[in-house]
Amino acid sequence: MVESKISEIELIKNKDEYSVDDTIEIIVNFSIQGGIRNAFNETSWTKAYNNNDVSFKLKYGVSLFSGGFRKKGIGKTIDTYRKASIFWTRNPKLVNPMKDRRIWVQVAKNFEPFIRLSEEEVREELFDFGEKITFKASELGKGKYRIGAEVFTSWQKHDYTEPGSIKNNSKEIEITIN
Repeated sequence: MVESKISEIELIKNKDEYSVDDTIEIIVNFSIQGGIRNAFNETSWTKAYNNNDVSFKLKYGVSLFSGGFRKKGIGKTIDTYRKASIFWTRNPKLVNPMKDRRIWVQVAKNFEPFIRLSEEEVREELFDFGEKITFKASELGKGKYRIGAEVFTSWQKHDYTEPGSIKNNSKEIEITIN
């Protein structure tokens, strides 16, 4: 199986300068590429369903830190998961006119279920992330800061994959607190 990796992590800030009273909001965008994403396809879903392997859980975490020699964690670390449930249905609302498909996947993100009609849309729901982390500027104090993010993810063994875990760090962005 091809190795999996976390794509380059993008940090998005809404402005460059903040006052000490502000709440800072940083969005961390990334996706999982490679083996696990490629292995999660219609053929795998059908095989897994037939072998009663009907649930896939992807655990992930995102944490922000201020750079320098001593990295200091900032904001609340996100430590959660996404879950894909593989199921069989004859529901006419889920009919793809191009295929006689009966096995479907429901992805739960933050306990909200999504059912998508194409293989790639299911992969996007499961393996593409945009997490928002907020924290008070007073947590850092006045000055210039370099902010980075660390992302980790893991999954268990299934019919279509071996267990794995991956980790990646972002490039740092700079903010100023007045």
